[in-house]
Amino acid sequence: QLQLVESGGGLVQPGGSLRLSCSASGFTPDRYAIGWFRQAPGKERGGVSCIGISDGSTYYVDSVKGRFTISSDNAKSTVYLQMNSLKPEDTARYYCVVDPSFRRLRAGTLRYEHWGRGIQVTVSS
Repeated sequence: QLQLVESGGGLVQPGGSLRLSCSASGFTPDRYAIGWFRQAPGKERGGVSCIGISDGSTYYVDSVKGRFTISSDNAKSTVYLQMNSLKPEDTARYYCVVDPSFRRLRAGTLRYEHWGRGIQVTVSS
């Protein structure tokens, strides 16, 4: 059974860093793309970043470029999202999602079958 489990969230001050992890099981990650989406209270869920496991292609939404870095450890079936220079507007629940198509994840349609439960990231002083 395909499963995604997020970890690494929490409370951090503005300017701080966090590293989110998405541990995948029940499928072969190198045939998929894995991404991160987020949803703040009262706002729509939107894409943050994604990575094609087979070729390492990456995508970032403009608001996080230069601050966030996505990477994968295929041996551990884990995708990481290193978040630096965090801002209060990064506060949201972050979700890990998997899809066979990097292009479809990058498009951010939200029509994906497999999601993690999400993890809260709060940036506040």
